[in-house]
Amino acid sequence: MQSTARTYHRRSRRITLSQPVRLRPSSPRGGLFDEITNTTNVSREGFYFVTRRDHYQEGMRLLITIPYHFPRDRSDREYLAQVVRIELLDDGQRGVAVQLLSSVGSPQ
Repeated sequence: MQSTARTYHRRSRRITLSQPVRLRPSSPRGGLFDEITNTTNVSREGFYFVTRRDHYQEGMRLLITIPYHFPRDRSDREYLAQVVRIELLDDGQRGVAVQLLSSVGSPQ
């Protein structure tokens, strides 16, 4: 039987790290949402998180604040990012892989 799983080549090592992150769509076309969650693992190029929400789509552009603190902290950074993979997990949740594209400055 042939495997249909995709192979992803990572340029940098991933580490297990739970870090608060804020996710918002960069364009209102896909509907507006604002989700605050924690990463499962991170690398220099992106991160992975688990969610129950179903509004993420491959190719979707997001505004990401990582790490995220409320009230705002000097370490918070905002990035333009893109969803590169979505996995349907056994428990009904979704695993979402996000690639950071560019820094867009400090969050407001």
